[in-house]
Amino acid sequence: MEEKVEISENAVVGRNAVSELIKSGRAVDKIFVKDGVWEGSIKEIAAMAKEKGIPLVSCGKSKLDKLAPGMAHQGIIAFAAEKEYCSVDDIISYAKSKGEEPFIVIADGINDPHNLGALIRCAEAAGCHGLIIPKRRSVTLTATVSKASAGAIEHLRIAKVTNLGVTVDELKRKGVWIYSAEADGTDIDKTEIITPAAFVLGSEGQGVSRLIKEKSDFIVSIPMKGKVNSLNVSSAGAVILFHARKYFN
Repeated sequence: MEEKVEISENAVVGRNAVSELIKSGRAVDKIFVKDGVWEGSIKEIAAMAKEKGIPLVSCGKSKLDKLAPGMAHQGIIAFAAEKEYCSVDDIISYAKSKGEEPFIVIADGINDPHNLGALIRCAEAAGCHGLIIPKRRSVTLTATVSKASAGAIEHLRIAKVTNLGVTVDELKRKGVWIYSAEADGTDIDKTEIITPAAFVLGSEGQGVSRLIKEKSDFIVSIPMKGKVNSLNVSSAGAVILFHARKYFN
């Protein structure tokens, strides 16, 4: 599945500009590099990006032209994050500083920025301490995500991780129970949530990935009474998170 990347004020175009962006220490979501130009200054930029854990995406010239129409991109475009990311430990520490059990959302492979923004809004409104997204195969914190969150992005801690499977394992070692939302699970209305907990919500098309589903402690579902058999991910998130919040102190 091709990731959706929007043209926005977060785009930084050209070799010198991208190099300075990385040196500035500002959070960078990913860098797109034209196929076949991995030498000279591009090679140096790639080395800096890898050192900082910034994803590099190789693509054709036509994609770069679409991302920066009419601009001299010199074979490279970076996308800066709309908000600084935190670590998963920061989310857990924040919950503990409030004397509360960690209440976390994991967004597994959500590629629509409007959906991610709406989910962030739901998570913040439900009182979640933070949200986790993967570095790859997912939309990141773009201007559209920020707008769709209706300001909630400024009040919710968001971590971006290299490997969701490893992150889930780490959360489980810290005593966090993992609940994945999928069609074949236990009725959420009849589920008593064990805290602390993290709730995994996948994309409309793919759902929660097989690996994360296998690593989950519980699979929960929303009982559907109408003729449609699924909800938008942010709508599903609202139902599940507002049910779960009753069990957190």
